[in-house]
Amino acid sequence: MDQSSRYTDLALREEDLIAGGRHILVAYKMKPKAGYGYLAAAAHFAAESSTGTNVEVSTTDDFTKGVDALVYYIDEPAEDMRIAYPLDLFDRNIIDGRMMVVSFLTLAIGNNQGMGDIAHAKMIDIYFPPRAIQLFDGPSKDISDLWRVLGRPIKDGGYIAGTIIKPKLGLRPEPFAQAAYQFWLGGDFIKNDEPQGNQVFAPLKKTMPLVADAMRRAMDKTGQPKVFSANITADDHYEMCARADFILETFGPDADKVAFLVDGFVGGPGMVTTARRQYPGQYLHYHRAGHGMITSPSSHRGYTALVLAKLSRLQGASGIHVGTMGYGKMEGASDDRNIAYMIERDECQGPVYYQKWYGMKPTTPIISGGMNALRLPGFFENLGHGNVINTAGGGSYGHIDSPAAGALSLRQAYECWKAKADPIEWAKSHKEFARAFASFPQDADKLYPGWRDRIGSHR
Repeated sequence: MDQSSRYTDLALREEDLIAGGRHILVAYKMKPKAGYGYLAAAAHFAAESSTGTNVEVSTTDDFTKGVDALVYYIDEPAEDMRIAYPLDLFDRNIIDGRMMVVSFLTLAIGNNQGMGDIAHAKMIDIYFPPRAIQLFDGPSKDISDLWRVLGRPIKDGGYIAGTIIKPKLGLRPEPFAQAAYQFWLGGDFIKNDEPQGNQVFAPLKKTMPLVADAMRRAMDKTGQPKVFSANITADDHYEMCARADFILETFGPDADKVAFLVDGFVGGPGMVTTARRQYPGQYLHYHRAGHGMITSPSSHRGYTALVLAKLSRLQGASGIHVGTMGYGKMEGASDDRNIAYMIERDECQGPVYYQKWYGMKPTTPIISGGMNALRLPGFFENLGHGNVINTAGGGSYGHIDSPAAGALSLRQAYECWKAKADPIEWAKSHKEFARAFASFPQDADKLYPGWRDRIGSHR
């Protein structure tokens, strides 16, 4: 059934929709299956995303038609399709009237992905009007709160050197805590890796007291504050809160130095929102394990990493992993820096839409995946700043001298970039950074040819 007369209005102008402020706008890359017209398939997509089905039904009335999603722009050769979703279409909380991400995703990325006339459709950008921004929580904490805890200026407090305890599985409580202590002698931030929580060989109630003790000893030794991001991911929000409550009680007077990590992609918006609302005093660390199955550029369905990051800011993530922009081991490219800009700035141009956040707190870009001190100067140059959290697992524990030396080499790499210094010349007066060349010789050969001859006795 051709529904284009109801679910399309190509006379609508995007600028008018934005000025009106009553629609969420979504841009897709959509291709119909062979034998189906583009406009008819687009209309069917919009119908399934809102008020329609594949036949005429007796329950439709004039009001129902007033909340139809409307296709307002198509470019068939470019596979571009844009849909305007009325704000009234989406579910709202009964307790406080706020919007919810689950309702948006249920419609905008729900059954339409599996329809028989659609070859593929991928959400590439999304625009939220001011009223929608008002109706989402947004972050309660941001990187300035971590800078404050670390004793730094709350504006441009700079690079936070972090790590992930490796191996992420297989360490019992004592080795886990000892690994944390070793890194904290040189670094700032430890991420409790996403698969590690309450395994039978490392019970949370035994591991966390040892980690809290390791943090205290490291702070006593260095005279510097430290931060631990504790994984509270669980299917059941009661279990998640039980873990969070135990961790806060265990760290006691140092609870302000605890972030909560949630696997927001596999756990879903409910997990993120529960953590955001139940623990607004903690930094909320959004890990996106599993996202690559839909956000990868090789996928033609789902949504992009930029869309995922925008949604995380709406939900209240204080920080989210954004990859390494081609400088680490994970899939990515240098222009992925726009993902970071979108979540950390108050306004930013996306692939399609210009988004304003109207004062909503920023979400910190968290950089991880194969990074080490040698790769960081180029990464910072590409991004244009170093106000990020970097969790370098192998880049710390793979350092020849120690995890603490690995942590120091990361910070020295940041200082090298800030000073606009030549990395090889910088290495001659910064031992830990110099030893990173010998620790990661394949990267050194690729990034800094001839480094052995130039660094010489400083290796």
